[in-house]
Amino acid sequence: MGKVFLAVCLCFCFVLAHQVGGVASSRKQTYIVHTAKSQIPSSFTSHQEWYHTTLDSVLEEPVEQGVSRIIYTYSTVLHGFSARLTPAEAESLRGKHGVLAVLPEKVYHLHTTRTPEFLGLNDPNGLLPLSGNAGDVIIGVLDTGVWPESKSYNDDGFGPVPTSWKGECTTGKNFDASSCNRKLIGAQFFSAGYEAALGPIVEGKESRSPRDDDGHGTHTSTTAGGSVVNDASLFGYAFGNARGMAPRARIATYKVCWMGGCFSSDILRAMDKAIVDGVNVLSLSIGGGVSEYYRDSVAIGAFAAMEHGVFVSCSAGNAGPASSSLSNVAPWIMTVGAGTIDRDFPAYAVLGNGKNFSGVSLYSGKNLPDTATIPLIYAANASNSTSGNLCFQGTLVPEKVAGKIVLCDRGVTARVQKGAVVKAAGGAGMILANMESNGEELVADAHLLPAVGVGQKNGDAVRDYVLSDPHPMATIVIAGTKVGIEPSPVVAAFSSRGPNSITPGILKPDLIAPGVNILAGWSRSVGPTGLASDDRRVDFNIISGTSMSCPHVSGLAALLKVAHPDWSPSAIKSALMTTAYSSYKDGNPLLDVATKRPSTPLDHGAGHVDPQKALDPGLIYDLTTEDYLGFLCGLGYYPDEIALVARRNFTCSGSKITASNLNYPSFVALFDTAIEGRRGRVSAGQAAQSQTIRLTRTVTNVGSAASSYKVTVSAPEPVKAVVEPDVLSFTAKGETKSYTVSLTSSSLPSGTSKFGYLEWSDGQHLVRSPIALTWT
Repeated sequence: MGKVFLAVCLCFCFVLAHQVGGVASSRKQTYIVHTAKSQIPSSFTSHQEWYHTTLDSVLEEPVEQGVSRIIYTYSTVLHGFSARLTPAEAESLRGKHGVLAVLPEKVYHLHTTRTPEFLGLNDPNGLLPLSGNAGDVIIGVLDTGVWPESKSYNDDGFGPVPTSWKGECTTGKNFDASSCNRKLIGAQFFSAGYEAALGPIVEGKESRSPRDDDGHGTHTSTTAGGSVVNDASLFGYAFGNARGMAPRARIATYKVCWMGGCFSSDILRAMDKAIVDGVNVLSLSIGGGVSEYYRDSVAIGAFAAMEHGVFVSCSAGNAGPASSSLSNVAPWIMTVGAGTIDRDFPAYAVLGNGKNFSGVSLYSGKNLPDTATIPLIYAANASNSTSGNLCFQGTLVPEKVAGKIVLCDRGVTARVQKGAVVKAAGGAGMILANMESNGEELVADAHLLPAVGVGQKNGDAVRDYVLSDPHPMATIVIAGTKVGIEPSPVVAAFSSRGPNSITPGILKPDLIAPGVNILAGWSRSVGPTGLASDDRRVDFNIISGTSMSCPHVSGLAALLKVAHPDWSPSAIKSALMTTAYSSYKDGNPLLDVATKRPSTPLDHGAGHVDPQKALDPGLIYDLTTEDYLGFLCGLGYYPDEIALVARRNFTCSGSKITASNLNYPSFVALFDTAIEGRRGRVSAGQAAQSQTIRLTRTVTNVGSAASSYKVTVSAPEPVKAVVEPDVLSFTAKGETKSYTVSLTSSSLPSGTSKFGYLEWSDGQHLVRSPIALTWT
């Protein structure tokens, strides 16, 4: 499986979902059928009987005896089933008694040693001492499966499996019950939806079992909760003791992603099962574009998980730095963007004119000479193709490339694939130059030949040299691992950005976490590049993406769940968000690598996660299921649309909560722009007209019983901010207090965004929330 899938993943794996057309059948496709559980006719003894009878009544042609079109039935994340239907059958089914909706399936795609120290988790056990309850928390990971032989699943020192666990270790190809242990307590696979759409799994290419043939799932699960492994590295890079964020947590994996993608019918069934199994945290490093919450399978499943007390963390997506490029934006989901850490893997392009240009590389093999004695050629001049500069498969002329270093432009195909193309054509090495879309962002790769990736400015300089010098020469120098890189973190260019395109009144992403050049466990079914030509096998790999940042937060949420078992998912989210930092120790704001300027809450949300402070946040912003239902009412959803998310009828009268007034740990104020006059201009009088937006929040004291918090609020010009009351005094733990923020501003041009913050402090705790202000 990994040969194709990982090549996409290393380009950060973000692909917009598409509706699945019937491949196995030219007419049928998979639909998710939502039903009203309470409307089962009295003539049926079970919901399964009702589903089968209702489905049979709309089929255009009979099915063989003992054969069913139903793929899965669901009882937790939704009430209903998935089935293969023609469009006409689907339309007929929509009119049946008790059927709420019939929605086409979507396909989702996949979006360390250093990060524990970078996050301040210097103790091998994370935030918490080694204790009995530290091993009771269970992290469920929906991904590409698991490589159970990885040392990161070592269960030495673990006690019995928690009695709350109801899951299983499913047998299949190259996988049996003995593959699980007291660390990896569950491993299951879900392929019925995938196979219904694309046909049977080809077992010679991927395992029809929980086994991970791709590497991505092993990487994410060991990032979240891998056991301590001494002397871990990738070819000596990032050498050290590897461990997950919650090394004493138990791990349960749910394989839902295959060579052809991650199908929503499988995802829903896995989430359904994980909730029943008893996981405490769900981690999903997958994305599928955005759609209204009642049409979003991950949002629907996450809502049910939230109701059952399960924290859900999802990757924000890898479509940055474009604005409004986020996935997984439902407010009951923790949406995680990506930042760098203070470790890098420097390498240098050394040119014949005496200039050196810095970049990155994870190449391991025979090095080139230290001096620039190798001919250098631009790929566009070594190809008969108009896109030769991009080093596509088959575009390089071997006679022009042999024995030379080739300058390739980044884009379209995987970075490591370009190196493989150069190597196949006889090239001695590759300099990979960023284009404008990637800017100065550098991501290290374990190339198959000596190679260095350089930023846009350095790439332009190398290109100018090779095109102007009659005899350009170069070499590539690999410099190993370097720590203490400053500034760090910076927001990764690929990390998807706000504003939230579904609900602009909810600030997303929620925060950022380490997601660049992350070392974690790997599958030995595939090489570190995922290319078919890569026959190297490793126990750990270094890759990048919001797929990597998401499990960092999943593991940290597990630690908080152990420390505060009575906290709701919203309380855990609040603690992580309000203690995140948005400036460096010197007081300067976090930077965005895409712009080289300060990042904003639309880039980093509340800021970069700080687990040590999250353990003791002082105050939290909590939310209940009823709050979220009121939020759906405030969006103007119809009762049947709310029922698709909530799995029950809900009356909205008096329950509407606007998005901006949801008790969220961040603030968004949406101002109206003054109406333009007949000549398209806003008059001075119109611009001077002020508008006031009032936002109300309620905080719960989780710190000292007797405490008093004073507010500090910062608003950009021309906004005036007032908080009432400006002091919150508590006499008991668990006590709640409400306050209102009034934001007043004159009109600004449509599309303008400005930012501020609000902080409550008792001298010990700093409870910080970003404020995003937009003129629409």
